[in-house]
Amino acid sequence: MSSSSLSDGILNFAIQYSTYTGCIIISFGVIGNALNIFVFTQLKLFRTNRCAFYITIESISNLVYQFVFISLTVLTSIYGDDTTGRFLFWCKLRYILGQTFALTTFYMISFSAVDQFFSTNHRLNLRQMCTLKLGRYFAFIFVCFAIIHSITLGSFYGIQPTVGCVISNYVAVQYSTFFFYPILAGLLPIVIASVFSMLAYHNVRHIVRRQLPIVRRKLDKQITAMVLMRVIVFVCLLLPYITYRIYVINFPTSRSVPLAYAISRLIQAILLSINNINFIINFYIFIIFSSRFRRQVKLVLVKECWQRWKYWCCSINNRIEPNNNIEGRNSQMESEENI
Repeated sequence: MSSSSLSDGILNFAIQYSTYTGCIIISFGVIGNALNIFVFTQLKLFRTNRCAFYITIESISNLVYQFVFISLTVLTSIYGDDTTGRFLFWCKLRYILGQTFALTTFYMISFSAVDQFFSTNHRLNLRQMCTLKLGRYFAFIFVCFAIIHSITLGSFYGIQPTVGCVISNYVAVQYSTFFFYPILAGLLPIVIASVFSMLAYHNVRHIVRRQLPIVRRKLDKQITAMVLMRVIVFVCLLLPYITYRIYVINFPTSRSVPLAYAISRLIQAILLSINNINFIINFYIFIIFSSRFRRQVKLVLVKECWQRWKYWCCSINNRIEPNNNIEGRNSQMESEENI
C-alpha cells in the first residue's frame, strides 16, 4: 500500500469517526443537559441551592455548545473537515465560541466544588459566607471574563495555507502554551475542583454531628457525592486533550506531508471526542451514582410532565377544581421532601 492511499484511508476513517461520534455525542448531550436544566429548575429543593445553580449554568453552557458542535459535525461530513482552514471568520468564531463554553463549563464545575465545601463546613461563618446572590454575581462576572478572553485570544487565529487555522501571533502562541491551556484551562480548574470536592467529601462524612434538618443533610450528602464523581470524570477526560492542544499549537502538522497530516487528524478526532464527553456526561453521572437523583428525575418527569400533559389533554372534558390543584401541589412538595 502506497503512502498516498494509506493517508487517504486514515483521513477518511478520521472523517467517518468524527461524523458518527459527533452524532452520538450531540444526541446524548442535548437530552442529558436539557433534562438536567429541567430537573434543577423545577424541583423546589434545588431552586435555592447554590451548587444546583452552578450545575444549571454548566448544563446551559453544555447545551449551547452542542449546537456549535452540530455545525462542526455537519461541516466535517460535507467537506471532510470543519472548514476553519477555508474561512477566516469561521476560523476565529469557532475557537471563540469553543473557548467561551469550555471555560464556562470548567469553572462552573470548580465553583460547584468550592461552594459545596463552604456549604458543608462545620463553621457557621463559612457556611454563611456564600449566598445565592453572591453566586450569581460570580457566575455573571466569570461568563463576561470568558467571553472577553475568548474574543481577545480568538482574534489572533489566522489561516496559513499549509497548516490551516492556527494562532499566527508569537505572543499568543507563548501565552496559549504556557498559561491558557496548561493553567487557565487545565491545571487551575483541575486543582480547584479536585481539592475542594475532596474537602467537601471530608466535611460531609462528619455532617451527622451537626444539628441540621434531615432534608438538608440528605441534600448535602447527595450533591457532594454528585460533584465528587463529576470532578473525577472531568479531570480524566480533560487532561489528554489539553496535552494535545499544547503540542499542536507549537508543532502544527503541514498539509504538505499527507501521512503525518492524516494521523494528526485522526488523533485530533479521537481526543476531541473524548474531551466533548465532558459536555454531555454530567446528567448521566448523576443518574448512575445517585439513587436519590434518579427518584428526583422520575418525580419531575411523572409528577410534572405527565400530569401537565394529561391535564392539557383532558382539560376540555374534565374540569379540575381549585382544591385539586392545591392538593396536587402539596403532594408534590411532600414528595420532594421524602425523596
